[in-house]
Amino acid sequence: MINASLTELRAALDAGQTSSVELANLFLDRIDRLDGTLNSFITVDRARALDAARAADARIATGSAGPLTGIPIAHKDVFCTQGVLTTCGSRMLSNFVSPYDAHVVELLGRAGAVMLGKTNMDEFAMGSSNENSHFGAVRNPWNTDRIPGGSSGGSAAAVAARLVPAATGTDTGGSVRQPAALTGVTGIKPTYGVVSRYGMIAYASSFDQAGVFAASAEDCALMLSAIAGFDPRDSTSLERPAEDYSLALQQSAAEPARPLAGLRIGLPEEFFGDGLAADVRAAVEAAIEEYRRLGATTVAVKLPNAKLAIPAYYVLAPAEASSNLSRFDGVRYGHRAAEYGDLDDMYRKSRAEGFGAEVKRRILVGTYVLSHGYYDAYYLQAQKLRRLIAEDFRAAFTQCDVIAGPTSPTTAWAIGAKTDDPVQMYLSDIYTIAVNLAGLPGLSHPAGFGDGGLPVGLQLIGNYFDESRLLGTAHRYQQATDWHLRRPAIAA
Repeated sequence: MINASLTELRAALDAGQTSSVELANLFLDRIDRLDGTLNSFITVDRARALDAARAADARIATGSAGPLTGIPIAHKDVFCTQGVLTTCGSRMLSNFVSPYDAHVVELLGRAGAVMLGKTNMDEFAMGSSNENSHFGAVRNPWNTDRIPGGSSGGSAAAVAARLVPAATGTDTGGSVRQPAALTGVTGIKPTYGVVSRYGMIAYASSFDQAGVFAASAEDCALMLSAIAGFDPRDSTSLERPAEDYSLALQQSAAEPARPLAGLRIGLPEEFFGDGLAADVRAAVEAAIEEYRRLGATTVAVKLPNAKLAIPAYYVLAPAEASSNLSRFDGVRYGHRAAEYGDLDDMYRKSRAEGFGAEVKRRILVGTYVLSHGYYDAYYLQAQKLRRLIAEDFRAAFTQCDVIAGPTSPTTAWAIGAKTDDPVQMYLSDIYTIAVNLAGLPGLSHPAGFGDGGLPVGLQLIGNYFDESRLLGTAHRYQQATDWHLRRPAIAA
């Protein structure tokens, strides 16, 4: 059962071959045994999980189970969960118990999924390696001396090690796709606004979007179908018909031997230039060749402003973070300094003690670019670049149906290798950030291995609301390959 897909787990539950309680205990026992090495969870709630599992078994017995009823999952610790710690990986919220559920948590609970716990993350989702957590670094299951990627590295590592079959994450600049690539799992970030941000503690509100991790595109489709949809509590939630993303995977191909016949895959020259490691390039090019064998055609496209994505992002996102994180002041909830002289002193000490170094760095940058005299020079210019980047994608999609390339320029690096060089850390998201600037959907799936047996991910980028096409494309690839079935030794 450990390596079963969500569809296989559903079939086993419905056939009475196992129960939700048995599944929950199986994965909870694995967490107890293995997570001391990986540090992928912040909170594990066995009692709550088993209560939910018993309720799922009762629902299954009545014949009213849905696709996720009784399936164990985990939530990134950025989603508010009623009655459970929601820390955002920060000392600032290390004692915060949410009084309500995030929309994503609510929907998955309504679907009957069984939450085992909350996963570790870079503090307030700021990071690319999951080394910025107040609760310690997460380790990559393929090599525990390596990072798993971030900021959703806890969720990615937990799925890769089969501590849980599926998990939620968030993607502000690549924080679902990049850790999915570095840990050898599948991860998707939908179009901005497709999944409600209600109850998802904000880092950069115009970028943040919930996503999901699982072994395969087929499993991601089930998860995404459960959480997508309009929510009136979120002003950025898009009011559009709900989709069943699994339907695109079930459609028969017109040419069974060439199931992707007619698909045009755009290859941006900017994604294959200097900075792309040779082992990653080789794996990605082999994956693209497999797509051609499956019937797809490839066309060269240009994203001329892609090189400006990182500077634009690291002006805009910190500016939004500066505003969003101003609420954490030690007054209403969260960390408060034990000793202080007056109100101003309490603010200063509480925030200095509660936030880590990377969060402070981004708050300071954001405050600077929003300050009088610099707003026009930095913030407004970055917004103009954001528009140009989105226009580049629009032009590219007149020539192709999806865009493909590497998810990360390298495989997972050693823990501590980039912590003293923030710019090098930021550059690890060079292929993912533009997608968030444009608000497009993106998916990463396993595409082979690089040096040292470390996973390589291939990124697929779709036009707005083209999640079904992305999932269907990746699914066809995964039907023809077995990279997504490979497991690290710890998952045996």
